[in-house]
Order: sequence, then C-alpha cells, then structure tokens
Amino acid sequence: MEPSIVESPQSVWGTLWARNVAAAKANLLPGLILQAVGLLVVLLYYYFEPAKSFFMSVAQLKEQHGYVYSGIATAVFGGLIPYVVHLLTGQVPNGMIRAYALFSIFFWLWRGIEVDAFYRLQAELFGSEASIVVVIKKVLADQFIYCVLWASPICAFFYSWRDHRFSWRSYCAANDLKSFLIEVMSFLVATWMVWIPATAIIYSLPSPLQIPLFNLALCFFVLLMSVLGNRNQNQESC
Repeated sequence: MEPSIVESPQSVWGTLWARNVAAAKANLLPGLILQAVGLLVVLLYYYFEPAKSFFMSVAQLKEQHGYVYSGIATAVFGGLIPYVVHLLTGQVPNGMIRAYALFSIFFWLWRGIEVDAFYRLQAELFGSEASIVVVIKKVLADQFIYCVLWASPICAFFYSWRDHRFSWRSYCAANDLKSFLIEVMSFLVATWMVWIPATAIIYSLPSPLQIPLFNLALCFFVLLMSVLGNRNQNQESC
C-alpha cells in the first residue's frame, strides 16, 4: 500500500504558522512607520491650520470628482508608483514589464472605486462622524467582514495569478483549495497587523479625506515592503 501524500492537519497548521510568523516579521516595521505617518496626518489636520487648508483642498477635489478621483488616485498611488519602484529595483520579471504595469494600474483603479463605495456604504450604515463608537464599528466591519469575505481572497487570488505570469493553467496546477486558504490567511494576518490601526486612523478623518489617506497609506506601505523585501533578498545572497 502506498504511503499517503495527504498532509496532516498538523503540517497544514505548521505551514500556516510559519507563513504568518514570516508575515508578522515582514510587516512589523512598515506597519509601525505607516501608523506613525497616518497619525501625523490626522494630528496635522485637526491641530495645524495651514495643513488643514491643504487637506480641505484635497477633500474638495475628491468631492468634485467622486469615483473618478478614487479610481485614478488609487491606480497611481497603489499601482503606478509601486510598479515603477519594483521596476527600478529589479522586482519585475523579464518579459512581464507591460503585463505587470497594466495589472498594477487597472487592478488598483478597480480597487479604488470599490473601496470608495465601501466607505460610502459604511457612512450610510454607521454615520460619518469620527466618534469612537463609529470608528470602532467601521474598523470591525472593514477588517472582519469586508477583508475576510472579499478583499483578502481577491488580493490573494489575483497576485498569485500574476506571479504565475497570468497563466490560469499554471495557477491551477500549483494551487488547490488548501493552498489558497493558507494564502488568504497569510494576507489576513498581514492585513490585520497593519490595517487595523491604519483604518482606525483613516476613519478618524472626515469622509472626503478617507480615500486620500487610504491612498497615502497604501502607497507608503507597498514602497516600504518593496525596500525591505529587496534588502532581504540582497542579504540572503551575501
């Protein structure tokens, strides 16, 4: 009788634990820096009048252009700028320059519109004031409903598909339900470490400024992860 090749529950949990520990280590420093930057933005808005005037002009731009602003701004901050950094640091595979660029831009354009719609829905459900109760409700809905049921699975799938050079056959050959769930859980751990405090900061601002701060946080986080990831690769090669 051939030995079973099915992994035991212990090995699955071991794999998940190892990936989550790695994600926690990778996200600790970027998360702390990101949260400090976000907190600084909130403090500048509420307590520094020149900065508040600038932020209000950004909010007015967001109010005027709505979903168009959200889509384009998120495509730039979440897609284009990180893509350029990845390209300059050699993190884009050969032959995939155009495909990665199009993916980064259009994926985050769509996500920007989606996140804006979600923020508007939360404002309708919970209110738009920045009270402690409202912020807590929004963070819980964001991180434990929206991210668990939609955002993390979508990111896990599309980025894994991208890493398989946009080949559906290659993706299916390398992944099954178990590996996909492990990937989603890894995304969730990274998300919760960084974005639970980050979304609390975002929801502390008026609604028109939430997408701009989300874009800033997203861009800054991706850039930090790119720098740290590239540094780790260089250290491993020494």
